[in-house]
Amino acid sequence: MKAILNDTVIAEAPTEDLIRIEGNWYFPPQSVNSEYLVESATPYTCPWKGECQYFSVKDGDTVLQDRAWSYPTPYPSSFDRVGKDYSDYVAFWKDVRVVD
Repeated sequence: MKAILNDTVIAEAPTEDLIRIEGNWYFPPQSVNSEYLVESATPYTCPWKGECQYFSVKDGDTVLQDRAWSYPTPYPSSFDRVGKDYSDYVAFWKDVRVVD
């Protein structure tokens, strides 16, 4: 699967390597082109996943605020709910299309 913003591939990995959580596809960290991501200071803590790290996504000279996120150190109890360790996996907001 690919995460695409306009014509730029932000992440790409086989479907079996992705994790689906609450309707969002999470890409393994090694599959993400980090050159397109900029860490954001936006704070958020999910009640069951833990502290979130947001990223803004670069689109040429434009930076789209908080369009990607991950959980660097999720609560260990969330692994049972998700089915595996998803630390540092990255999900994308709707501006970034996830396609087969």
